[in-house]
Amino acid sequence: MSHQSDAERHPIGWAISDAPVPFPEALAAMNARADAIRRNEASQLVWLLEHPALYTAGTSARAEDLLEPNRFPVFETGRGGQFTYHGPGQRVAYIMLDMKRRGGDVRALVADLERWVIEALANFNVKGERREGRVGIWVKRPQLGATREDKIAAIGLRVSRWVTTHGISLNVDPELSHYSGIVPCGIQEHGVTSLTDLGLPVTLADADVALRIAFEKVFGPVVPCAPPI
Repeated sequence: MSHQSDAERHPIGWAISDAPVPFPEALAAMNARADAIRRNEASQLVWLLEHPALYTAGTSARAEDLLEPNRFPVFETGRGGQFTYHGPGQRVAYIMLDMKRRGGDVRALVADLERWVIEALANFNVKGERREGRVGIWVKRPQLGATREDKIAAIGLRVSRWVTTHGISLNVDPELSHYSGIVPCGIQEHGVTSLTDLGLPVTLADADVALRIAFEKVFGPVVPCAPPI
């Protein structure tokens, strides 16, 4: 008699939206899916998508960090963190996981999300690193200065009634100048980068493959499914 693991009994769905999804619609769909997970009416889900150019404000956002308030639409969110940018060429992954199945340890989940991104970057021979006191994943840029480090991925999570929402964003090939309208994540002394900015001709499809391989290594198997909208 075989014994299935929890991951096998409750696989995580893996959905990819091909066209950019407006932020309000994505937020509503994500929250509706999280509610269904709480009611045991839907499976856990990782949803990969792009947004049109916009800024989002986390729960710690400071008004003075929005440098150009009229440049792009600005949306307040329930995730942790400060201001960040989303736009074409950036892969956003919304993570809807049941924390009761993961022991309820949010700190451990954030560490797993960091490891996921680091493993995905390693597929492109990019060394992503954590930094104490600086959320997200960073890469050293020695050619730009001895201490220069740029952010390549952001992490902002919300946990409500045991289910996570929001997640990560990985810069594949976004327009990096769009970050100039905010102080990204409240950090002024470091910059932002992307896979193409590092000289790698990576597409979103390439990134999706790397993200899936890395996710399964960290979190377990996924099952392809349709996006929630």
